[in-house]
Amino acid sequence: MVYSIGQLSKETQCKVPTIRYYEEIGLLDKAQRSAGNQRRYTSQQCQRLHFIRHSRALGFSLDEIKQLIHLQDCQHHDAHQAHDVAQHHLADVRNKIEQLKTLEQQLLTMIDSCDVDETEDCLVLKSLNEVS
Repeated sequence: MVYSIGQLSKETQCKVPTIRYYEEIGLLDKAQRSAGNQRRYTSQQCQRLHFIRHSRALGFSLDEIKQLIHLQDCQHHDAHQAHDVAQHHLADVRNKIEQLKTLEQQLLTMIDSCDVDETEDCLVLKSLNEVS
């Protein structure tokens, strides 16, 4: 099947400017052009865009996705390299979760300590005025 950029956008739920950007940075192969110079995408490109979108939904960075695409396309790679990319990403996610838990505790402390009737004694406002 051949897709116009609009059809590809609709099929993959990816905005047209994003598709163009992915082409520009080499995540997605450049589209063939019709006689009228319109982009034409193959089923393989559609599948690749689904792969990119799924990877982005899992929080992988564009650089990580480039690595994964390379590993998917290259026949001369160690089978554990994609696993290593995912392990590194998981470590980053866990670190962010810990940071968010700390942030949650700080916000709860601020909110619980704030007397809403007394704005001059509000810990939220005092805390936000403090320079770190």
